[in-house]
Amino acid sequence: MRKTLLAAALLASLSACQKSEAPVAASGADTAATATDTAKADAAFADLSKRALEGWLQLSPVSATQIGEHKYDGELDDLSADGRQKSLAFSKKTLGELDAMDVTALSRENQVDAAILRNQLQYDIWTAETLESWAWDPQVYNNVAGGAIYGLMAREFAPLPERLKSATARMQKIPALLAQARENLDPARVPKVHAETVARQNAGILSIVDTFITPNLKDLSEADRQQAQAAIDGLKKAVAEHQAWLDKTLVPNAKGDFRIGQTLYDQKLQFALLSSLSRADIKQRAEGELKRVREAMYGIARTVLKEKPGAPALPEAPTADEQQKAIEAALELAYAERPARDKVVPDAEAALAQATEFVRKHDLVTLPDAPVEIIEMPEFQRGVAVAYCDSPGPLDKHLKTFYAVSPIPEDWDKTQVDSFLREYNSRMIHLLSIHEGTPGHYLEGWHSAKFPSTLRAVLRSGMFAEGWAVYTEKMMSDAGYLDNDPLFHLVQMKFYLRTIANAILDQGVQVDGWTREQAMDLMVRQTFQQEREAAGKWTRAQLTSAQLPTYFVGVQEHFDLRKAAEAKQGAQFNLKAYHDQVLSYGAPPVRFVRQLMLDEPIK
Repeated sequence: MRKTLLAAALLASLSACQKSEAPVAASGADTAATATDTAKADAAFADLSKRALEGWLQLSPVSATQIGEHKYDGELDDLSADGRQKSLAFSKKTLGELDAMDVTALSRENQVDAAILRNQLQYDIWTAETLESWAWDPQVYNNVAGGAIYGLMAREFAPLPERLKSATARMQKIPALLAQARENLDPARVPKVHAETVARQNAGILSIVDTFITPNLKDLSEADRQQAQAAIDGLKKAVAEHQAWLDKTLVPNAKGDFRIGQTLYDQKLQFALLSSLSRADIKQRAEGELKRVREAMYGIARTVLKEKPGAPALPEAPTADEQQKAIEAALELAYAERPARDKVVPDAEAALAQATEFVRKHDLVTLPDAPVEIIEMPEFQRGVAVAYCDSPGPLDKHLKTFYAVSPIPEDWDKTQVDSFLREYNSRMIHLLSIHEGTPGHYLEGWHSAKFPSTLRAVLRSGMFAEGWAVYTEKMMSDAGYLDNDPLFHLVQMKFYLRTIANAILDQGVQVDGWTREQAMDLMVRQTFQQEREAAGKWTRAQLTSAQLPTYFVGVQEHFDLRKAAEAKQGAQFNLKAYHDQVLSYGAPPVRFVRQLMLDEPIK
C-alpha cells in the first residue's frame, strides 16, 4: 500500500506535537490567555513547518524518497545554477518567516523544533553561499546519483513494478545530473582525493542497476521493459562519458585544498553539531580523555598480562614507553581471535543477535519490533566508512533497517587483510554490532521515529545519534557484556579511543594542517588503530569535515546528561526508564534533550 502523502502526515504529526504544557501563570485568567497565545503561536509554527518540509522535499526528491515521501519518486534534484538559486531563495524566504515569529511564545517542544529549523536553514544558506560545495566536491553529485536508484529499490515500500517505473524515470534524468556536475565543478578547486574517490565510485551506480533493476525487468509490461532497458542503456553511456571526464579531466587537473581552514571549519562545526562546545573545548576535553583512557587500558593490561611468559614490564607507575608496550601486548591477545576473511558479515550478524539477547535479558532499554537486516555495503557507498546503519525514512513505517558492512576488497593482499582483521577482531565485531545495531543506531532510529514531529525526524541530529551509539558501547561493557571479559573491556576502550581520535584528527587535519604522518601517529601509536583502519580514516578526514567530531561531542553530552539525571533522581533513577526517555524526543541535539528532561530553559 502506498504511504500517506506528506501534507496529511504533517498535519497529523505537527498537530500532535502541540500538546506540550504552556507556562504556568499566576491566575486562572492569565493561564487561559497564555495557553491561547501558545496555541496560536504553535498553529502558526505548524503551518510554517509544513510548508518548509513540503518545499524541501519537492526541491530534493532523492531525500524525499529516503524520508518516505514518495510522490516525487520519479524526479531528481536539480543542481544546475537555476536549481540551486531556487533552493537558496526558498531557504531565505522560510528563514525570514521564522525570524518574524516570537518563538518564546511556542510550547517547549516547538521551541526546540524552531531552533533546529533555524539552524538548518542557516546551514543551507551558508553551504550554498559560503562553502559552495557544489563547485568543488564531486561527492555531492555521486551521492545523489547513487541514492536516487538505491533509495527506490532497497526497500519494499511499494510494489516492485511501481518502483521500477520510478527508477526508469530517474535513470533517464541522471545523465543530466552528471552533466551538471561537469558544468559546476571547477577542477582548480576540487581536491585530488575527492576526485580520485569519486572516480573509483562512479561505476557503482551501474552496480546498483545490475543488482536491483536488471534482474527484475521481467516484472514489467513489454512497453515498460523496453523503456527501462533504453534508460539503462542511456545511463551506461552517460556513466562511461562521465568516467572519461573524471579520469582525463578532473583527476589530472584537481588542484584544490581538501582543508577548509579555521574560519570555515568553526562556522561549519557550529552548524553541524549545534553544541555549546567550541573547537577549543572539544580539543581540550578530547586530549584529557585520551590520557585518562590510556591509563585505564594500562590497568587492564597489567591484569591480563600478569605472569604471562614474555610479558613486558608492568610497573605501577610506567613510563610512556612502558605504558605503550603493555597496552599493545594486551591488545595482541584480542587480535588473536578474529573472523575469517569471508566471515566478517556473518559474524556481525551473530554478534547483533547476541547483543540483542543481552539487552532483552538485562532489560536495559525497550527493544524494537521492526526488522533489521545485515547487508554488504553497496559499492557506490564504499571507501568512507567500514559500516553504517540505514534506517527507513520517518514516513516509511515498519520497513527494514539495514546494517551495512563493507566486505574486504578482493584486491587487498594478505598484509592488508591481516591489518583489517586485527582491527576488526572478534570482540571489535561485537562492538561494531552494538554501535550500528542494538542498542545503537538501529534501536535509536526505531525509538526516534515514534516522536510525532516529522520536522524533527527529517532534521534528526547526527550528533545525538552517533553520541548515543558510542554511549551504548560503554553502557554494554559496564553491564557485563561477554561475561565481563577484560579483553572486551580493553577493546571497548580502544574503540572509544577511536572516537576521541576522530575529534582531534578532524580539526588537526582541517585547521592545523596536519600531515599524513601526524595523523597516522595519533591513530596508530596513540590510539592503537591498525594501519588499514587508520589509512581509511586519513582518507575520510580529507573527504569530510565537522562530521568526525559528532561521535565524541555527542557521547560527552550523553555522559553529562546521564550524570545530571542520576544526580537529580537519586535512588529513583532507573536505567531502562532513563534510556527510553532519552530516546523519546525524536533525536534532537543532546542539549535540547537535556533541557526537556531536566526542565531547563530552551536555548
